[in-house]
Amino acid sequence: MNTLFVFPGQGSQYEGMGKDICEAYDTARRIYDSASEVLGYDIADMSFNNPGDQLNLTRNTQPALLTHHIACLEVFRELTGGNVQPSMAAGHSLGEYSALVAANALTFETALALVQKRGELMGEHGEGEMTAFMMDVDTIKPLAEQFNCAVSACNQPTQTVVGGSSSDLEALEAKAAEEFPRKKAIRLKTEGAFHTYYMDKAADHFRESLADADMRAPEIKVLSNYTGGFHDNDVDGIKDRLYYQLKHPVMWNDNLVTAFAAGVDKIYEFGGGIGPGAPEEKRPNLEGMIKKASRSLDPKPEYTAVINKATLEAAGQDEGE
Repeated sequence: MNTLFVFPGQGSQYEGMGKDICEAYDTARRIYDSASEVLGYDIADMSFNNPGDQLNLTRNTQPALLTHHIACLEVFRELTGGNVQPSMAAGHSLGEYSALVAANALTFETALALVQKRGELMGEHGEGEMTAFMMDVDTIKPLAEQFNCAVSACNQPTQTVVGGSSSDLEALEAKAAEEFPRKKAIRLKTEGAFHTYYMDKAADHFRESLADADMRAPEIKVLSNYTGGFHDNDVDGIKDRLYYQLKHPVMWNDNLVTAFAAGVDKIYEFGGGIGPGAPEEKRPNLEGMIKKASRSLDPKPEYTAVINKATLEAAGQDEGE
């Protein structure tokens, strides 16, 4: 099997994230304990209980999600006896760091320190907001630029996220509604216009952390959000692309197209979750985008969610048969 591991980004965090797998598996608890030592605070308490509603602050969201990604991944490896080996990995925004951990380019601890710093800088220097438009990039981009806004993510052929100041986005949303009344626009809850020029200062500060980070060439192919293609094995080049990723659009649809062209047979999504309810009721964040992007493929790649105790055990059982 030509297998792809994927990891979701910011927006897939929720109060109670990881609690179910930590109650069930020593491996997950060890991941959370290790993360707390690196971060200098109790990431389990932050993830499980969301004290003061601080889980949704970027500086906490990013390490919490990466910890959940890797806890799900390590429990999955334990349940399957390491028999499921990826040939490539990808992650949306923050998730790209988890993909690099899965590829053994970064240790969990190094990635955690990086995303902690990344989240702090994005929260500290970030300005603006983000809106998801159900429109293709070629249509919304020139309209966005009329209002000093910029594309921040190309998630699907007909879903483009745009960043800008609150007032500029409001004006853009009104114009888009006037010209394209059937196209939805959804304002997102973020601390800034991520992956746009609003992140220039945060990216420049973060470049120092990237330069100092211990990284090695990935053992499997890893997709770059910045280029939409695969990273090469040059470590300095990977660091450069992670720097540019912070202030340029996430080319997620291009990542999926690249993976499909490489012949992916099976996709596993690790961690995070969206929708109401307890951990066992959450839905995977990237599944919809993956299935829409693969709609025209025949055969379609098999998709499996590994995001909580229930899906972990189902995936482990399936792979054990």
